[in-house]
Amino acid sequence: MPEAPSWKFQTVIGSIVTKAPISATLRGRVFTGVDDNVIEDGFVKIEGGLIIKVGVFAEELHLHGNDGDDEIIETGGTILPGLINSHAHLAWDGIHDLSAQALYDPPEISAYKCASNMLVSLWSGITMVRDMGMNTSNIYAKQAIEQGILSGPRLLICGEAIVQTGGHTYWCCREASGPDEMRRAVRDQVRNGADFIKIMACHDTLEFTDEELTAVVDESHRNNLPITAHATFDAAISRMAAFEVDIIEHGGSMSTDTIDCLLDRNIPIVTTFAPLVMQSQPEVARRFNIPEWKIKERQAAVADKGRYDSLVKASKAGVRIVFGTDAGSPAVGHDVIVPELEFMVSLGVVEDNTTALRSITSVAADVHGFGETIGTLVAGKEADIVVVDGNPIENLKALANVKMTFVKGQRLI
Repeated sequence: MPEAPSWKFQTVIGSIVTKAPISATLRGRVFTGVDDNVIEDGFVKIEGGLIIKVGVFAEELHLHGNDGDDEIIETGGTILPGLINSHAHLAWDGIHDLSAQALYDPPEISAYKCASNMLVSLWSGITMVRDMGMNTSNIYAKQAIEQGILSGPRLLICGEAIVQTGGHTYWCCREASGPDEMRRAVRDQVRNGADFIKIMACHDTLEFTDEELTAVVDESHRNNLPITAHATFDAAISRMAAFEVDIIEHGGSMSTDTIDCLLDRNIPIVTTFAPLVMQSQPEVARRFNIPEWKIKERQAAVADKGRYDSLVKASKAGVRIVFGTDAGSPAVGHDVIVPELEFMVSLGVVEDNTTALRSITSVAADVHGFGETIGTLVAGKEADIVVVDGNPIENLKALANVKMTFVKGQRLI
């Protein structure tokens, strides 16, 4: 494994904010995340940060009763695995211009934005955020969480996204040119504690030389880190699959050959429809100073369902589709969960509400290597849990009404 980042060697005497995990039984409707399994009058027993037992409440009460020591929390809602946003930018606020924030926000303000958006994520039931980079802010956000300086969701970070010199969003990424610089860029992220490596593979045109791609992918894998690529059209997606990246961000139009390549190499896609959806709504977009021409462009993109046919085809063929929102983009706050999921269902990239819920829980956990730890409500897993008011299996809008959020059994909301 790579050497740990320097802050891992600091002695931490105690936590400023970390709470002890609760010991209690949550009662309510339980969506386990295992297939379509729903327990209408169910329970989830938590102890020591772990899920101890899941089942039918009446049966548990009949068999074991309650000795009075086990607190029963009547949730009056639906208990789900903690939600995972697999594509977010914590240091972007969704309000101001992206490049202006990247270029002119002092590091202290970026840190405050990360802190605020981690709190918003918890309020929204998000227990893990996969941060896709904005300068070096996510490195320090992760340190703050792991050293108990701040309460927040679990963080998976890329450090700085890597771009070719002058490449797509170079103003908030790590620029590199040539194979050797690519390797150095990866090693710098590894040194800073990155959980994965991100590259920007395209904008309007393909980016990186073949030699650069070979180097950046090889260096990532040599350090036992997955590598993900921003890729939004067929030539870019196909090229990334050929160079054996591990995940595609955003996705787009794809040929049958490209889909077959994704299947052959078991490469999932993290879709991010929220910017289109939110910016297509005039009453929302105008509050964020989205120009009228952009609103019309977004409305056309949302209305043209045919442009997403290959994503639907890929999903039906077996390519795993993972929930992401590109949170922090204009008009996309870190609480924008339901619009993304509803659009995924309406397009057919996920089959129904339960499949949508799995894309933000169990599928995401599996894709990111946490399937044995979180993602489903199963005895023995860590207690990342969210409770919502209502039934999201019937109506995804229930996810907007979060009542409780637990990370490792700690009640943070």
